[in-house]
Amino acid sequence: MDALAPTPTILEGPSLRQRLAAYGFDAVTLLVVPAAIFSLLLFVYPFAFGFILSFEPKAGGDWLANYKRFFSDPFLYETIGKTLGLAVPVTLLNLLIAVPIAFRVRLMRRQRLLTTILVLPITLGTVLVAEGLLNYLGPQGWFNRTLMTFGLISQPLKLVHNYWGVFASLVITGFPFTFLLTLSYVTGIDPALEQAAATLGASAWQRFRHIYLPLLMPGFAITFCLSFVQAFSVFPSAVLLGEPAGLTRVISIAAYQAAFEEYDYPMASAVAMIMGFVQLAIVVAVLASRGLFYRGPASGAKG
Repeated sequence: MDALAPTPTILEGPSLRQRLAAYGFDAVTLLVVPAAIFSLLLFVYPFAFGFILSFEPKAGGDWLANYKRFFSDPFLYETIGKTLGLAVPVTLLNLLIAVPIAFRVRLMRRQRLLTTILVLPITLGTVLVAEGLLNYLGPQGWFNRTLMTFGLISQPLKLVHNYWGVFASLVITGFPFTFLLTLSYVTGIDPALEQAAATLGASAWQRFRHIYLPLLMPGFAITFCLSFVQAFSVFPSAVLLGEPAGLTRVISIAAYQAAFEEYDYPMASAVAMIMGFVQLAIVVAVLASRGLFYRGPASGAKG
């Protein structure tokens, strides 16, 4: 009878792969590891290192000395207002120009050709654009020479080495980026919604206000944030086309001078941290205001 007894079955538990899959870790998830390591090494670690370094003053003493120095010196803390005075108007202007152009371009057949042309300023870089503006808008540039040749002005207009030179450079380099993002959001909305509203007698402004604007506000907010961060970090244009010691002394110049002219890296880190916190405050405020326009699902998108 003992020989005929059934052999007990040994139940094996789930394998390590199955246990990891239960928590959401599988082969596809492992593909995120290289990107995570890249972000840690190039973004998280430098930020953490700079944040800690900003609380270690070069001269010693109070751990908040660098921040106290920044907010007690008008030459330093005024750079926040000067930078915002450039970044916010440029971002708003680019967005206001991009919206009507995007609505017109979405109906064109050769969108790829136009978008390729608009990408060129991004590929050129801010330094090359600044050099071009110096040659074009400078006192001896083509623009002033043409106006003087036709007798429209008696002396060259001062269009560079001031606020407007930096403003023009940021618009040229920032508009393609803003436009391409706006175009992607505009073309993602089903045109049948506009056609239905037009059939009911809605005007063009009413269709934009009640249909497009609520659906586009999340996209506009993200576009504003990305364009604002890009404009807020202006440095080459402010030096080449502006007044680095005056009206266009932006916060990035203050960080550069602290690091490479005063060799005070803790102070430069503190300025960089303040720069990052100002950008974060603006981005959070913009993203939080999206709900003021539309709270429902964006169900009017294609697909």
